[in-house]
Amino acid sequence: MGKVLSTLHAMVGERQRCMYCLDSHGSDIEHFRPKDVFHKHMYHWENLLLCCTHCGRLKGNKFPMAGRRVLLVDPTKENPWDSLDFDPSTGNICARFDVQLNNWSVKGEKTVEVLHLDKREALSKGYLQTLRRLSETIRSALAAGAIDSTNLAEKLKSEDDHGLLGWCFSDRGKTLEPFSELQAQHPGVWTLCARALKA
Repeated sequence: MGKVLSTLHAMVGERQRCMYCLDSHGSDIEHFRPKDVFHKHMYHWENLLLCCTHCGRLKGNKFPMAGRRVLLVDPTKENPWDSLDFDPSTGNICARFDVQLNNWSVKGEKTVEVLHLDKREALSKGYLQTLRRLSETIRSALAAGAIDSTNLAEKLKSEDDHGLLGWCFSDRGKTLEPFSELQAQHPGVWTLCARALKA
């Protein structure tokens, strides 16, 4: 398992963050589908994640499903921000409200419930610190006038300790200042940064 752990560390980059909360150091191998229940998935590469001790303990053997539909965000296969939202006033992660369905994302609700993403004070503080750094980077770029989108995207990536850029450049995050200012004043830079951040 040591080789698996070192490979997972290499895949997530130098920050080696937990793939669930993106806050704590990813130190453990997590089975997305619990090995006690899904024996045949125990050694499938797609089922192995890097996670922190806290998320691993909270998740344990929990694996909410509705029929055959998995109700837990799989960070290796989907964009978490499709099911989750960020509250910039508290730093909490919560379920995303789906306007088309006029309801909260069930997958988002279950993920938040299992991992306590809305109840972890240290996690919320970390997200808020990251949001402040990203906002300061955007404000500095706006104050400078001419903006190099490649350099800005790289700077934002280096400041994003919690995977918030996906939210900041989403339909929800772009309404928050200074991200809204960047989009309004430099729409071309906004588009190029959004593309670069998805790559």
